[in-house]
Amino acid sequence: MQFHENIDLFPYNSFGIKVSARFFGRITGIDQLFSLDADIKLPVLILGGGSNILFTNNYNGYVLRNEIMGIDMISEDDDHVFLQAGAGENWHGLVEYCIRHNYAGLENLALIPGLAGASPMQNIGAYGVEIRDLFHSLSAFHLQEKRMVEFNSRDCAFGYRESVFKKKHKGQFVICQVVYRLNKKPVFNTTYGAIEAELEKMKVQELSIRAIADAVIRIRKAKLPDPAVIGNAGSFFKNPEISTDKYHELKSTFQDLVGYELPSGNIKLAAGWLIEQAGWKGYREGNAGVHDRQALVLVNYGGASGSEIYSLSEKIIESIREKFHVELEREVNII
Repeated sequence: MQFHENIDLFPYNSFGIKVSARFFGRITGIDQLFSLDADIKLPVLILGGGSNILFTNNYNGYVLRNEIMGIDMISEDDDHVFLQAGAGENWHGLVEYCIRHNYAGLENLALIPGLAGASPMQNIGAYGVEIRDLFHSLSAFHLQEKRMVEFNSRDCAFGYRESVFKKKHKGQFVICQVVYRLNKKPVFNTTYGAIEAELEKMKVQELSIRAIADAVIRIRKAKLPDPAVIGNAGSFFKNPEISTDKYHELKSTFQDLVGYELPSGNIKLAAGWLIEQAGWKGYREGNAGVHDRQALVLVNYGGASGSEIYSLSEKIIESIREKFHVELEREVNII
């Protein structure tokens, strides 16, 4: 693999942070991973679409951009298609591929920025669907042991925007290929209220995965800023989970509190609602700010440093802690 020195990472992170990598290389095939110099001692960062990351400093190590491509149907049964995607495939492009081929399941996840390899790492989810619902397996390269390892759903230990690759195995593996178990016969998921309302606006007569994807795309475009226009990483914070008792306690004070019951019996709060109620929506501090249409999204108006955006997130976390006695957790990876 060829490495270049002191490469500007501005084009490779959706926040548009101006930082550099000491060494930068592109992974286009698994064979390159086996030929990596065993003497590499500096930190290694595997970079996908850069859409869920905040750089607060230059990266004094090796940045490997995952550009492993390819989409193939590797098997099928009466009900399912098993579709393998290279980790470097554009996520929304993969969703569109599935819709064109009438492979159902990913349509609720349309227009999420990033690459396919990040989908199991983050257990991405939206509008009532998470990757763990559709995940079959993945193959990943262990950087230290120089071998390929297969992971099933249990191995990945999926949680809310979590997997073993974010904590236990952080920095140890390069996800190379992901296999999704998709439905031949659609099982439509429109339980998220905004989708049903949008489908009504669209005057959809016959429900389809195309219609659901189009509704999701319209909702996301209306609510979320385009990273090509204004730097951001989508939802910056996770929706916090609290006990039922804590929820009722808060509800007695904040009657409009938004919460959703989980299978565990706990309640998931809407972090965006909390942040908005604390007065942060539309707030701006220099070139860093909170989006004026979605309080869950922190933005770079141009020229903000990662440290400035991180500092703003700290203030928001402290504010929510003081007002609601609820702890917010960042969804974005801080580097």
